[in-house]
Amino acid sequence: MRKLVIIQTVIPDYRKYFFSAIETALNNSFELYGGDFYFESSIKSDSKISKISIINHFYFNRKLLFQTGIWHLLFKDVILVMEMNPRILSNWIFLIIRKIINRKTVLWGHAWPRSGAHSKSDLLRNIMRLLANKIIVYTNQQQLELKNKMPKKEILVAPNAVARASMMAFSKSSDQFNLIYVGRLTKRKKPYFLVKAFASEVDKYPSNTKLIIVGEGEEKDKIKKYIAENKLSNSIVLLGHISNHEKLKELYFNSFFSISPGYVGLSITQSFGFGVPMLVSKDENHSPEIEALKVEENGLFFKTDSESDFNTILLESFKKRDSWIQKRVQILSSCKQNYSTEAMAKVFVDLVR
Repeated sequence: MRKLVIIQTVIPDYRKYFFSAIETALNNSFELYGGDFYFESSIKSDSKISKISIINHFYFNRKLLFQTGIWHLLFKDVILVMEMNPRILSNWIFLIIRKIINRKTVLWGHAWPRSGAHSKSDLLRNIMRLLANKIIVYTNQQQLELKNKMPKKEILVAPNAVARASMMAFSKSSDQFNLIYVGRLTKRKKPYFLVKAFASEVDKYPSNTKLIIVGEGEEKDKIKKYIAENKLSNSIVLLGHISNHEKLKELYFNSFFSISPGYVGLSITQSFGFGVPMLVSKDENHSPEIEALKVEENGLFFKTDSESDFNTILLESFKKRDSWIQKRVQILSSCKQNYSTEAMAKVFVDLVR
């Protein structure tokens, strides 16, 4: 059995169960390489995840990246998995040379740039895809779209997951009133909008409802100041980054809905893994994980950047609270079936089996 080698820009904490599942399955036939910080410096590697450290060299205001500490792998006869990101210059060298010498190279990532399948930047991404032996994407929809564009290419799906199936659970209590946001506190994620929107009609919510915000980022001080100036400390709780599963479980177990005020990312499957439905800003450039949302089954949309629509839909949901509480069993069951780290890891393990 050939060795599986995965090279990443960073190894963030939300990937720990995924990489652990691969390591358990392959043992000495698996190596993981990663640097310390991502293009967005707020995303960094978790020191607790075992990896072979490499160096990320960023250029042009962190728009381009060149990695060192990986070049001994260039000619090795291993299954090499790299990020499908044209901005990583070193990946181009690996793809071209390994194509010439007939070494297996797999690209893993989003099928399309954030600007969409028809953007000019996809021309570069498509060249990368042509150089790879196989491609791994995050959703079934992306697989179908990419298969239409590249019918002869082998395209696999590894649904983006953060938790083991055995870790997923929901609260059997019906006493959940809180709202929760888990994610980076960046402008693109719009946590400041969330705080202002909730605060604008906070008196209309049940008195024991709190908005819980979990995360770090450049918007944190701005949010903290807003909470203090408007005397909202009893209604809005600003927590830092939390990776501990038990702490997150406690927060979700006390939450009625989770919120995505900006574009959706991995937090949607995390929320569903605790049986908690999500309210999502509709017209955003969402990550592929938005595929998991089924309106009226596990979540709802509100008009993007509309404080009034945000509150209208959420307050209406509180009126139907019993109905949403009953949906938790199915929300959890569907997430276990489709978005576990075991299912995600199996796609990578099968590359070498």
